This record gives sequence, structure tokens and C-alpha cells, in this order.
Amino acid sequence: MNDSDLIVTQYAASVRRRASLLVLLLIGLLFLAVCSVAVGTYDMSPVDVIRAIAGQASERVHIVVWNIRLPRVAAAIAAGWALGVAGAVMQCLLKNPLSSPFTLGISHGAAFGAAFAIVVLGAGGAHAGALRTSAASLVSIQKIYAVTICAFLGAMATTMVILFLARIKKMAPEAIILAGVALSSLFVSGTILVQFYSTEVEIAAIVFWTFGDVSRSNWTEIAMMVSATVLATGYFLWIRWDLNAISAGEDVARGLGVHVERVRLWGMFAAALVSALVVAFHGVIAFLGLLAPHISRRLVGGDHRFLIPHSCAVGALLLLAADTVGRMAVGSGTLPVGVLTSFMGAPLFLYLLIGGERK
Repeated sequence: MNDSDLIVTQYAASVRRRASLLVLLLIGLLFLAVCSVAVGTYDMSPVDVIRAIAGQASERVHIVVWNIRLPRVAAAIAAGWALGVAGAVMQCLLKNPLSSPFTLGISHGAAFGAAFAIVVLGAGGAHAGALRTSAASLVSIQKIYAVTICAFLGAMATTMVILFLARIKKMAPEAIILAGVALSSLFVSGTILVQFYSTEVEIAAIVFWTFGDVSRSNWTEIAMMVSATVLATGYFLWIRWDLNAISAGEDVARGLGVHVERVRLWGMFAAALVSALVVAFHGVIAFLGLLAPHISRRLVGGDHRFLIPHSCAVGALLLLAADTVGRMAVGSGTLPVGVLTSFMGAPLFLYLLIGGERK
């Protein structure tokens, strides 16, 4: 066997190993999803879950599975998938391993939008507030959709500022990260200011929203999130070679004919869009968009043909595991999934950083 045949053999073996790892992750995700549906205050066996999904269970089991637990599991998988792929693409396009929806201020912009809706538009369930105007009282929206829409607008406003800086001002990727930190500080200050003028009930509603919870969305909202995420993931896989070229350097990418600015503009917009939907529907889920791509990169390397699907699977697996542990740890209640992802993500991310320094 000559050198070229050996290289081809080694490459084929590497592709098979990465594909096998993705299959194992998906099987583990499916197994965890069935177990997550089964556990809770109303215990069921995995067989009962499968029968309920097939429409062969009792009415009580059918209601518990389809109306309560299965939407929560589906939302966790979709949200983790979206944050994982968004973080992977942002880290590539901005050439910064710290890029994620959380560090760029997208989550903080959504938190400010939610706080505005709760206090000013009266979506928090209170009938009076220090910032309530007569016009806002006439609106008096008492539905979660007001919070969701305002949170989405806040996240997209942050995205537009970042894209403006990247496209019009032609700021360097490092400067865009600093701009994201500045926007995070601005929106955090705005959220604190809104809380200062709010009532106790409204403060409680704001704090509850920022915890992060995958049980808030219904099947319609889950379908919206899944549709946007599937389209965005398909687009990222379509431009996978452009992302690989950008990872090698902008000069290299331009030499290969890649329109770097256009790819960065549309890639950031698609990643921010799915991130904004996740945060708008489920609140602030920290660290996941930062952690999942780094774990995937350790497993399969930086080739975006494999990094993108593995980041989706790892993100979905991590968020579903966090939500399942949160439901099992409290008994009849649940721990906020955003808190659990932070607890889980911080030490693991530090471990990855320490391991990288040793190498």
C-alpha cells in the first residue's frame, strides 16, 4: 500500500468513526427522551411511554405524555439543538471561541424585552405599576405572547446592532465580541432600571422568566422553533465549505473565492434568529451555546461537515439531561434549567480550557 492509499484509508476510517459517534449520540438522545417522559410525579415505564406515543395507552397516560411531558422533551431537544448549532457557527464566523448567544448580548436583549412587557405592558399579572401609562393600561395584555414577542424583538435588536457593526462599520471580530459585552451591560442596566420601578409581583415575574424553562411552549411554538432551526441548520450545512475556509483564515477564504462579509452577515443573522426564538420562548439558558460546540470540537475536530451535526446532538443531549435532572431532583417541582446549565457548564468549560492549555 502506497502513501496515497494509506491516507485514503485513514480518512475513510476517520469519517466512519465520526459518523458512528453521531449515531451513538442520537441513540443516547432517543433513550434519554423516553426516560425523561417516563419519570416524574406520575411514574411510567418506557413501555407505557411507547404505547402512549403509538396511541395504545390509557386516557390518563395519554394526557400526561402528550399534553405535559412530551412537549417539554421536544422543546428541550429543539432548544438545545438550536443553541448548539448557533454557538458553533458564531464561533467560526467571529473567529472567537467565546462567541455564543449569551456572550454577544442576545440573551440579555431578550431579558430586557421581557421585563419591558411584564412591567410597562402589564403582562406580568399585576394591575398597577410605577411605569404603567394610560396607554399601556389600555393594552393590558395578560398573555405570555406579549412577553414572548417583546423578548424576541429585544434579541433581534441586539442582533441588528451587531450586524450593523460588522457590515457597515467593518469592525474586527474581536471588537464585535467587546461590543456584545457592552450591549449585555446596557441591557442588564435597563432590566435593573425597569425592576426598580416595578411592583413585587412584577419583579417575581421577571426573575421567574429569566430562570429559563423549557415547559412554557406549546406544540405550535415548538413547531415554529423546529422549522426555523431546521432551515438554519440546512443553510449552515450548505455553506459548510465556506465555514471551513473562514476557519482557516479570511485571506485564505477570499483566495478560495468565499465572500466572507456576505457569509458572515447571513450566517450571523440565521444563528441569531434561532437563538432569539429559543430565548423568547424559554428564557435565558446560559452556557449551552458556548459549551456544546467546544465538546463537539474535542470529539470530531473543527471540520464543519461534522462539527455542525455533532453540536446539534450534544446541545440537545445536554439540555434534555439538565431538564430531566432538574425534574428528578425536586420531586413534585422542578429546578430552573438555566441554573442547571450554568452549574453544569461552568466547571466543564473550565476543564476544557485547562485541557487545552496542557496540550
